[in-house]
Amino acid sequence: MPAFDDHHPPSAALVDDCVHCGFCLTTCPTYSLWGEEMDSPRGRIQLIKQGLEGEPMTDSMVTHFDACLGCMACVTACPSGVQYDRLIERTRAQVERNHRRTLSERALRGFIFALFPHPRRLRALRGPLRVTQKLHLDRALRRTRLLSKVAPSLAAMEALTPRLGSFDAVPERTAAVGTRRAVVGMLTGCVQREFFPDVNAATARVLAAEGCDVIVPKRQGCCGALSAHSGREPEAQRYARALIDAFDESGVEFVVVNSAGCGSSMKEYVELLRDDPVYAARAEMFSARVRDFSEILAELGTVATRHPLEVTIAYHDACHLAHAQGIRDQPRALLKAIPGLALREIADPEICCGSAGIYSILNPEPARQLGDGKATSILATGAELLVTANPGCMMQVATSVQRLGRQIGLAHTAQVLDASIRGLAVSSLVDPQLANRRFPSDSHD
Repeated sequence: MPAFDDHHPPSAALVDDCVHCGFCLTTCPTYSLWGEEMDSPRGRIQLIKQGLEGEPMTDSMVTHFDACLGCMACVTACPSGVQYDRLIERTRAQVERNHRRTLSERALRGFIFALFPHPRRLRALRGPLRVTQKLHLDRALRRTRLLSKVAPSLAAMEALTPRLGSFDAVPERTAAVGTRRAVVGMLTGCVQREFFPDVNAATARVLAAEGCDVIVPKRQGCCGALSAHSGREPEAQRYARALIDAFDESGVEFVVVNSAGCGSSMKEYVELLRDDPVYAARAEMFSARVRDFSEILAELGTVATRHPLEVTIAYHDACHLAHAQGIRDQPRALLKAIPGLALREIADPEICCGSAGIYSILNPEPARQLGDGKATSILATGAELLVTANPGCMMQVATSVQRLGRQIGLAHTAQVLDASIRGLAVSSLVDPQLANRRFPSDSHD
């Protein structure tokens, strides 16, 4: 059978846009690791072309598609405007329908998608995880290296787990400070909501300080980003419909997102639900209202007073913020406007840190190599604090920095702005969920 069925196969016209110039090669994380043509964007496009010409979907072909992080750095680098993002997402949907994975692969993916898109299930894990961390059983497990030998993906998942503090949910409504300038809904997310509640709390405070009434719809669930980026199209569509319903009922002007991968996916609902007679038009209107946290602040203009923060930071571009959404200048401008703050750039910013949604779990070894490389570049800046806009990036970098035996503070853009507006000390920005973790020197073996 040919690789692709008739339900939205990758576009032959988009494939033909690629002129094989090679500008994508230096920005592709997997090509930087292995130097293999089929593990570059233009190599994968060639495989897609073969599938469109009737070639079957082989295990080897799927391996190369699975190896792609979906970082979209190649989209930014391409002088011909090749829409690789559209090509790889449609291809992955075809893979999930038409390729039979091994039993172990199905089990791992089944576990991931039965857990991560479900905030209540993640919250149920908080208790056992806090006990494990309090008794240092997690450190003992890493020292044995048993889990990394028996189940590398589960070992990677455990290593990424942040230190858990207290859980404080964001109120359903936070009133604007001073004159109200907008009414915004706020996505609380899944991993963000349960493992980084401080980021959500800071986001709501900053938006309120900038004159926004902040609405957190109680009915909201997963946005579907992990499912959409993994080719699980029907599942992603279900999540998207439910989220549209939740925010439409709240009557907000904008929907603000503080997680890059979630925001990228929500802006693409118009593509995801294009065939739905009920939701297609609603998806288009919904996506037009979605704004990244830094994007909405730049759009509205800031009014809250900034107090000095004497700190040197390195800013890390989350891939789905910089490449998928094209948002680079806004967070930098917001951070540079803080008195006393000095921003340093990271070398090779276009190379992904290796988090990429669930990539670091499914592909722990290349993710580790990319994470360690990114951590080395970050530490080379001499910054006291790393700032980024994605929970996956924060966990990935924290793991790599401490595996290298070093330390650096980590914070979301919202936390830095919140500290400045509230006049907090720089020390408050060392995220307690990510600080003081210890890794044995041979934990990557």
